[in-house]
Amino acid sequence: MPALILPLAEAAVHLPARGALIGLDLGTKTIGVAASDPDRRLATAVETIARKNFSADAARLLALAAERQAAAFVLGLPINMDGSEGPRAQSTRAFARNLARLTELPIALWDERLSTAAVERELIAANVTRARRARVIDQHAAAFILQGALDRLARGVLAPSRH
Repeated sequence: MPALILPLAEAAVHLPARGALIGLDLGTKTIGVAASDPDRRLATAVETIARKNFSADAARLLALAAERQAAAFVLGLPINMDGSEGPRAQSTRAFARNLARLTELPIALWDERLSTAAVERELIAANVTRARRARVIDQHAAAFILQGALDRLARGVLAPSRH
């Protein structure tokens, strides 16, 4: 049976009480990956996957999820500033549907608006070189996205959620 793909608020009821979450920042050339601790308090950047093809990308993501005994994926959904979904969001949803066919782990969608811009500002403030920023920005954006989702889960998800 394919995995559930739901906004975080709806996915929360399908998650076990403990277990790492894998955060994903999906780009056209790379996938930033982050992971939480089993208690879901802290998101940490893991790696940046250079995209090859869906099968190779999915195999790496599923291997990372297995290594960390993950309970679910949290996939950043690039919503436009006006709240609409453009081509990038549709591409992300298609990726989620394809990944869901290969796993039973729930896939929670989380609004990633401005995540890369926020991370870039943080890296610049930390005097990270431009070359190093290019190498790590996607995995740090994944950590930023995942931390936002973790914080929402910690507060409870009954409040209006960002999908």
